[in-house]
Amino acid sequence: MTRPLMAGTARSILLALGGALALAGCAAQVGPVEVTRFSAPDAPTLGRGVIRIDPAKPQDASSLEFRTYAAAVAQELAKVGYRQALPGETVRDTQVAVLSIDRQVYQPGRERSPVSVGVGGSTGSYGSGLGLGLGINLAGKPQDQIETRMQVMIKERPEGRTIWEGRAAFTVGSKSPMAQTSLGAAKMAEALFKGFPGKSGETITVK
Repeated sequence: MTRPLMAGTARSILLALGGALALAGCAAQVGPVEVTRFSAPDAPTLGRGVIRIDPAKPQDASSLEFRTYAAAVAQELAKVGYRQALPGETVRDTQVAVLSIDRQVYQPGRERSPVSVGVGGSTGSYGSGLGLGLGINLAGKPQDQIETRMQVMIKERPEGRTIWEGRAAFTVGSKSPMAQTSLGAAKMAEALFKGFPGKSGETITVK
């Protein structure tokens, strides 16, 4: 089993996120984030109680990138009513937010035509027939594109049943300030939990 995200670590990363956002200010060119959420029809416990954040891949738990995204997600979870367990606190039936991150760099060439990056439902629990499309205009000599996909599945313990799932997709140029992990993490997490839990199955664009 993976260890819960420690409160001290989360606080220190949140401070770093705040500093980065303050430095970037209005200079950051904010692109749209496409978000889709799914909720179990019988999930009355959303938005309250104790929650911890686990990586979808246990080996990612110690990576700085995961910890940065986990801190951003923790901040948004707190806004919607959750709290994380205090050090030494034993809590039964804790909910778990399983977080996965996928970042890819595209190096388009003249010979490549515009492409769409699909985020399908094959890795999630809901909406297996639904996909998100992000169009990337590769005409001319564009800069490299960085696409980030984030998925959060909130599960009940001890049963492990998924009661909420959210996916966010975000693409920016490699020279954009928003390509920085700290800025992108904060933006994606904010978009993913905007209006939580959201309308199940609906895709929204958050600018």
